[in-house]
Amino acid sequence: MTVNETRPPRSRQEAVIQRVSSTRTFGRIAPHLLPRFDRAVHRLSGGRIMLSQYLLPALFLTTTGRRSGEPRTSPLACLPEPDGTLLVIGSNFGRTTHPAWTGNLLAAPDAVVERQGRTLPVTARLLEGEERAAAWAALLRMWPPYAAYQARVQRELRIFRLESSGR
Repeated sequence: MTVNETRPPRSRQEAVIQRVSSTRTFGRIAPHLLPRFDRAVHRLSGGRIMLSQYLLPALFLTTTGRRSGEPRTSPLACLPEPDGTLLVIGSNFGRTTHPAWTGNLLAAPDAVVERQGRTLPVTARLLEGEERAAAWAALLRMWPPYAAYQARVQRELRIFRLESSGR
């Protein structure tokens, strides 16, 4: 598989979900509904389940609000890497603005990840250049709709690598 190729959907259901999630309508509706559902299911399951984890690897990222200084938690898809780091992308479902959590990480890169029942302090690093290009290719292989999100916006989608900070 070359850098620009994506993996085929694993099932007919995944193909349908990818097609639907690539639409502008999904991009308008999903940001208002999916995070709420993820948070509710997570809370009701005692922190064991995220709805989105059944489609993609997922985590809760807690950043420090750049204006408020308060903790801000966002459910996100992630790409676990072999070395234990995690990639996250500020796709914002193809909306024109960067998601708030990306600005928070730029202002204060120390954050906390909750994933698979474990909590881990991390430090985020914005990827650029060749490192970003390699991460982008890997993210597209995981979830091809990211390409549709990027095509709809003028901004470059921010990609961060989350590394354990051992705090």
